[in-house]
Amino acid sequence: MDDCTHLVFMGVSGCGKSTAAALAAGRLGRPLAEADDFHPAANIEKMAAGRPLDDADRAPWLAALRDRMAEVGAPGAVVTCSALKRAYRDTLREAPGRVFFVHLAGSRELIGARLAARTGHFMPADLLGSQYADLEPLAADEDGVTLDVAAAPGELVDAALAAAGLAGGGR
Repeated sequence: MDDCTHLVFMGVSGCGKSTAAALAAGRLGRPLAEADDFHPAANIEKMAAGRPLDDADRAPWLAALRDRMAEVGAPGAVVTCSALKRAYRDTLREAPGRVFFVHLAGSRELIGARLAARTGHFMPADLLGSQYADLEPLAADEDGVTLDVAAAPGELVDAALAAAGLAGGGR
């Protein structure tokens, strides 16, 4: 599966994963797997009640995302997933092919303001602190790039595709 590269847009809630991933999927003509669609109902209920997920809650969710990436196969899927811890990313890396992470990073103040303005999402803004507490930024030996979410979505996608070696794809 040398011709398979999955792009995983990661980061805390409100960082712009869904927006950037949808744009990238459209440019590349690839399927989009939105992580929120893979949460079991119990996870959504727990977050909606203001309780953060733990590793046990996340395990089946991450496995479902990994399995979806495997189903898509080449040339790869575009995925949104908080992927806050390296162990979570390790699960996603079990999918066949290359798994390239795009960490959308920003200040707690900027992300908090975005979450406060967001409506209709089950993730309450007061769980942002727990996400930052769990966040393990990409390590130097992980295949990926960290981008500042202060940039416009189109610029983020341009930089992500270039870093993954997919800059010309779908454009």
